Amino acid sequence: MHTAAQMPLETTSPPRSAVTSKNESSPRKIIIVGGGPGGVASALLLASRGFDVHLFEKHKRLGGRTGALEIDGFKFDLGPTFLMMKSLLDRIFEESGKKSEDYLDFVRLDPMYELRFRDERFRAFADPEDTKVEIERLFPGQSGGLTKFLKREKARLKKLLPALQRPFSGVRSMLSPSLLPALPHLSLGSTVFGELSKYFPNKELALLFSFQSKYLGMSAWSCPGAFSMLSYMEHEHGIYHTQGGLAEIPVALGKAAEECGAKIHLNTPIKELILDGRNVVGIETADGEKFMGDSVIMNADFAHAMTNLVPEGKLKKYTPKKVDGMKYSCSTFMMHLGLKKLYTDLPHHSIVFAKDYKKNVDEIFTSFKESDDLSFYVRNASITDPTLAPEGKSSLYVLVPTPNLDADIDWEAKQKTYRDRTIAAIADRLGIDDLEENIEVEKIYTPLTWEKELDVHKGATFNLSHCLSQMAFLRPQNKFEEFKNCYLVGGGTHPGSGLPTIFESARISSNLISDRFGASYERTEIAL
Repeated sequence: MHTAAQMPLETTSPPRSAVTSKNESSPRKIIIVGGGPGGVASALLLASRGFDVHLFEKHKRLGGRTGALEIDGFKFDLGPTFLMMKSLLDRIFEESGKKSEDYLDFVRLDPMYELRFRDERFRAFADPEDTKVEIERLFPGQSGGLTKFLKREKARLKKLLPALQRPFSGVRSMLSPSLLPALPHLSLGSTVFGELSKYFPNKELALLFSFQSKYLGMSAWSCPGAFSMLSYMEHEHGIYHTQGGLAEIPVALGKAAEECGAKIHLNTPIKELILDGRNVVGIETADGEKFMGDSVIMNADFAHAMTNLVPEGKLKKYTPKKVDGMKYSCSTFMMHLGLKKLYTDLPHHSIVFAKDYKKNVDEIFTSFKESDDLSFYVRNASITDPTLAPEGKSSLYVLVPTPNLDADIDWEAKQKTYRDRTIAAIADRLGIDDLEENIEVEKIYTPLTWEKELDVHKGATFNLSHCLSQMAFLRPQNKFEEFKNCYLVGGGTHPGSGLPTIFESARISSNLISDRFGASYERTEIAL
C-alpha cells in the first residue's frame, strides 16, 4: 500500500477501458473516503471497470472496524471474526476478474462454534445433520425443528435477497416487481426470538439460534423477525476464518484494487467534503490538500461523517441534531490478550450466555446499565491460525456487549471493573482460572475507545440500529439523498451492518456509479 507521502494526489494514464466523458480523454475520478471493507470493495469493483479511483484512509492500514492491532508479535482483529456468506465476498473478486483464493487463505470451521448456557455446551456443526445429533443430546425430540427452520429460511432468503442487492429510492421501490415478492417474508411485527420460537418451542433451544442478532447490535426480542435468516446463513453456508485474521480481507481487497489501478492513500484523514451548491465535487484533507472528483463514496461511520465531514449548515435531512436522535446499536467492551500459552481445549469460537440472559439483554438495550452477570464471546483463533502469535503463545479476543455511550456509564472509571469482572466470568464459565497470570500483552477497547480512536459515533460498534424505522428505504440511501455525486457504503446505509451486507452495499453503490457513467460490468448471481 502507498502512503500519502509516497503517492501524490495525481492521476496516472487511464487504463485502456477507462470510463471517460464525451469531451475528455481522462477517466472519471472516484474518491472514496474510508478504507473499511465497503470502501476497498468499492475501490476494487470501480477500478476494474476503468474508473480512476482514489481511496483515502485516516489510519496507517486498511480495515476500519475490520482492521487489526499488532503488538509485540501478537495480532488481533479489531472487529468482525465470523465470515459468513463467503460467496458474497467471492463475487466481489469474480466481478473484478479475480479469485478470492489467490489473495486469502480460507478455513471452514467445524464445529462452527460452541455455545455455553447454564452448565451445558452446545456445538453447532458445519453439517446440519451433526447439529441435529447435538440437539437430540440436549433437547430430545426437538431436532425436527432444524429441518423446518432451514427449509423455510432458505425460501425467505431467496425472496429477500433481491432486496439486499438493489438500492432503495423510496417506498415505491418496495412495490417494484422484483421486490414486491419480498414483502410477505419480512415478518413485520415479529422479532427474531418470536420467529425462532415457531421452529423451536423449547425457549432455551430457540435462544441458541438467536444470538446472531448481536451481529447487528440488537436484542433478539426486538430485532425484526426477518433477521432470523442470519442463523440460517451460518447453518446452511458455514463460517470461515481467514488466516492472518479477518483484517486480511480489506488488505486483500486493497491489494487487488491497486492491481486494477486504484490509488490508496493511507495516513490521510479527511477534513470535509467540498461542495458546489448541493453537488459534492471533491474532498479536502486534514493538511489542506484539495482533491476533486466526479463522485465521492463515503465509507466513514455515517453519523461521524454527518457530524464531522460535512461543512456546517449544509445538511437538511441528516443534521447533527437529527443524526444524534437516531437509534443506534449497542457497543462492546473488548479485551485483546496476548497469552504466554495456548489453550488447546478452548474452541475457536465460544459464546457464553449470561445466567439470566434476558435480564442481561434488557440491561444492555433497555435500561442502559452495566451488568454484573455478563454474556461474552471468546475467539481462540490461535488453535486454527499459528500466524496470530509467537510460537507456543496465543492471541485471545474477548467481547462483552454493553450499552453504547447513551448510557450513563463513566468508562474511564469503570474500565478496570469490567476487566476484572470479565476475567472472573471467563474463569467461572469457561474454567480458565490461570488467564491473568498468562497475560503478556493487553489492549482494552471500551465504548469510549470506539468513539475516540475509531470515529464510531456513540461507540455504537454495529452502527445504526436495524429497527423497522431505519431499514430499507428508511435507512440512509446508497445514493445519498442530501447531495448529488455522493454515495454511501458500509454499515450505516442499505442493506446494513455485517460483512456480507457491507459487501452488498459496495456492489450497489458501485453499480449506481457505473450506470450513471455508462461503465459496463458483469452481474453475477449467488446460488442459494
